[in-house]
Amino acid sequence: MSGPVLVTGAAGFIGSALTRALLDAGRGVVAYDKLTYAGHRSSLADCEGRPGYVFIQGDIADAEAVARTFQTHRPAAIMNLAAESHVDRSIDGPAAFIDTNVVGTLVLLQAARTHVQTLDAAAADAFRFLHVSTDEVFGALGDQGRFDEATAYDPRSPYAASKAASDHLVRAWGHTYGLPVLVTNCSNNYGPRQHPEKLIPLTVLRALLGQPLPIYGDGRQVRDWLHVDDHAQALIRVLETGQVGRTYAVGGEAERTNLQVVQGVCAALDAMAPRADGRPHAQAMTHVADRPGHDRRYAIDPARIRDELGWSPRMGFEEGLAQTVRWYLDHEAWWEPILANGQATRRQGLSV
Repeated sequence: MSGPVLVTGAAGFIGSALTRALLDAGRGVVAYDKLTYAGHRSSLADCEGRPGYVFIQGDIADAEAVARTFQTHRPAAIMNLAAESHVDRSIDGPAAFIDTNVVGTLVLLQAARTHVQTLDAAAADAFRFLHVSTDEVFGALGDQGRFDEATAYDPRSPYAASKAASDHLVRAWGHTYGLPVLVTNCSNNYGPRQHPEKLIPLTVLRALLGQPLPIYGDGRQVRDWLHVDDHAQALIRVLETGQVGRTYAVGGEAERTNLQVVQGVCAALDAMAPRADGRPHAQAMTHVADRPGHDRRYAIDPARIRDELGWSPRMGFEEGLAQTVRWYLDHEAWWEPILANGQATRRQGLSV
């Protein structure tokens, strides 16, 4: 596959990890990002100046900017990670999720379709449109079972509904127009450079600030945790060897309750950054009103990507969690500006 990879949402959490992984693998990257509240050039600081790296600030819903990017850089593939992604924010302001996740995906699909028509036969055959999605499109599980590629869609939040819509658009463009598409649905990611509105960094930073550590409801909601660097490697594997038109479910096979996750963060902080008063960080855990419509359990069965493409997660959850906590402790310069406006750790999603 010749030519750069166009990575949308490249300044976000997963996008920045993917950009680094692609560059490490010797691929050129056109990093495209709107730089919303969750996209930070600082997350790509170690990519600046590397061979094959270009950054473009742009909105995926801006058809002219997207078309210009395709025309100028002639990508060999697109990996679409640009998305509004926080469930609580989608409850308060769903329109932004439709604009980016649905309309933006439509714009990318149309631009990619036009682009492929300009390529020679070999380049057109090699081109890929990889759309990165979430397990939240599947709804909720009971105590048993796991999501896989055949699970019916049943989105429960505005965020999940917007991602479900974008998934369907991608598959429709593959079926109707012959665009060579791939779709992935991943479980909860964690790791360095995740925005502080998400559970693990939120817990770390509130603990460092001496604030209460909120637990939604009883805290027994279950998620399957996947380290972001493992996810980046999975996406590259799908891009390079995945079957066109196929969906791949990507999971970390690390189910934990939210309560267990917060307790794990607290234990890591007790070892690395103990409180001045000597009390355990877990004493600051506080149960608060649950999120409206909070799904009880998600879990992914990654058998297809393991058996067909040879990928499996390498990072154990406890090891990855400790490394993640350590990263936030060592990178105050990254997160301090994000906290400056006072919004990142504020509770949202209670407008109903």
